Amino acid sequence: MKTKYNVDENGFYGQFGGAFIPEMLYPNVEELKENYLKIMAEPSFQEEFNDLLQQFVGRPTPLYFAKRLSEKYNTKIYLKREDLCHTGAHKINNTIGQILVAKRLGKTRIIAETGAGQHGVATATVCALMGLECIVYMGEVDIKRQAPNVARMKMLGAEVRAATSGSKTLKDATNEAIRDWINNPIDTFYIIGSVVGPHPYPDMVARFQSVISKEIKSQLLTQEGKENPDYVIACVGGGSNAAGAFYEFLDEESVKLIAVEAAGHGVDSGESAATSVLGKIGIIHGSKTLLMQTEDGQITEPYSISAGLDYPGVGPLHAHLHDTKRAEFIAITDAEAMQSGLEVSKTEGIIPAIETAHAFSVLDKKQFHPNDIVVINLSGRGDKDLNTYIDYFNLSDK
Repeated sequence: MKTKYNVDENGFYGQFGGAFIPEMLYPNVEELKENYLKIMAEPSFQEEFNDLLQQFVGRPTPLYFAKRLSEKYNTKIYLKREDLCHTGAHKINNTIGQILVAKRLGKTRIIAETGAGQHGVATATVCALMGLECIVYMGEVDIKRQAPNVARMKMLGAEVRAATSGSKTLKDATNEAIRDWINNPIDTFYIIGSVVGPHPYPDMVARFQSVISKEIKSQLLTQEGKENPDYVIACVGGGSNAAGAFYEFLDEESVKLIAVEAAGHGVDSGESAATSVLGKIGIIHGSKTLLMQTEDGQITEPYSISAGLDYPGVGPLHAHLHDTKRAEFIAITDAEAMQSGLEVSKTEGIIPAIETAHAFSVLDKKQFHPNDIVVINLSGRGDKDLNTYIDYFNLSDK
């Protein structure tokens, strides 16, 4: 679907995007750019992709009417249950798609970066499924705070390599993965986990994740008699779950899009990841986008209690949605997100990932009408964050 909010033929969303890459990577990125749309359009690809989404991932995921939350906030709240996907988050939608592209390009070795570990697990899962070598780069700090996901990756046969530079989180893991790709250009395919990186990655990832909004439309038609909600709310680090939830609604101006970023200890605290507020135009990981940086252009270390949102940039699609005011960006602190995670757990019997908990905090920030249909993308489940929840709320003592 060609829209003014989608990527153009040069890989730009408005002024954001492109492919700013070292010469060594040019053949890899060019090969992907020349082939990804053709491969994705092949009937055999579509058949295999859709079959795996249904039989392996467990799609369609439910669009669940959250009765008690709806009563509390006096509006109609639906939860898109991406937490029920195999591996526990939306990430698997994209890794299934990319591994099928990699196979059709004849690649035998897969690399990936991961922050919260969900993308690493999803990549390790599809590599096990397809019998391909898998190396996942993960920041040393994230390896400690996401230990269950590290164990899952190893059980699935992946090698987990620690990134020990910088803040030792997602940005640094991405740097290491790009270095690996430069050194292994022929046999290696880099599965990027979000709508970031050089063109065509942001577009390819958004297309694979767009299954989320396609399902929302058909499910709402069945449940409410109309395809379009009034609001779609999703958390944004790099922004793949939000891109997927927004995709089919980009040109539907009546659908209000809300992107929720991590304010960390507060937007002005010096410990934040609220790129839309703190960012300036810059280039990170091959893409021109909004980026947290110092006056002289050095990347600022981001911070969030959630390992999946502490990225110093944002995908170029989201930078464009912010620039054009198509989406409203709201920054949520650690404290607000943690309280929301606990509230959703107690109110709906669903423990959300801390990333996702940020999206729920919008319910306390905005006033909705009783007849509004509000869809929140419940992008991941909280199993991986239990230790953080336990420490934060002293749950082990109660």
